[in-house]
Amino acid sequence: MVGLSPVEQRAPGQWQVATVSAIKPETPRVKSFRLELPMWMPHLPGQHYDVRLTDPDGYSAQRSYSIASSPLDEGAIELTVDKLADGEVSPYFHDVLVEGDQVEVRGPFASYFVWHGEAPGLLVGGGSGVVPLMAMLRHRRRTMPELPMRLVYSVRTAEDVIYAAELGDDAELTFTREPPAGWGGHTGRIDAPMLAGASGTAFVCGSNGFVEAASSLLLETGFDPGRVRTERFGPTG
Repeated sequence: MVGLSPVEQRAPGQWQVATVSAIKPETPRVKSFRLELPMWMPHLPGQHYDVRLTDPDGYSAQRSYSIASSPLDEGAIELTVDKLADGEVSPYFHDVLVEGDQVEVRGPFASYFVWHGEAPGLLVGGGSGVVPLMAMLRHRRRTMPELPMRLVYSVRTAEDVIYAAELGDDAELTFTREPPAGWGGHTGRIDAPMLAGASGTAFVCGSNGFVEAASSLLLETGFDPGRVRTERFGPTG
């Protein structure tokens, strides 16, 4: 077993120019981007980076994206970006960026919605809210595989499943609109039985409505409110 990598909270770094070294399609509208950083520092699973784009006229747009990779991936981070039709940054990532291109980034940020490896965890994600939870799951798999941690993941259809090839026995899916053919698992919204039996800290990430509903269910199952941490994804992109 690999010992838990000590990752301490640090002040965010300055703006730096990252190089896109790999692009991986996850779903029809979601891609993962591996960014090589000249001034890399370990992040905490759950933290995010700011991305800034500036056009020749000087106009700039800035957005925050959660880190999907483990802090053990030295020298690089992975950002998973959901393309929004009315976004300013996400369409550029999807339609313009190619391997070898460069973008400005700064981080890592956030100190509340992070996993330090100190307790078992329940991860509850809706849609692209799974991204920071995947950083936690990936890091736990590599450092403390014996520590109980379970991901409960809600998506609309099979083509909306992000990281589909990586979801194993420590993940439970539910499809709210159309399950895949032959699906024998859970369908519909996440319910209390899906969340029962967990201990430690719960991390909930998704839209406002999803976070409210999942948090209420966790309290119904007996979770201590002080052990429920939430992150809400807004519509900007």
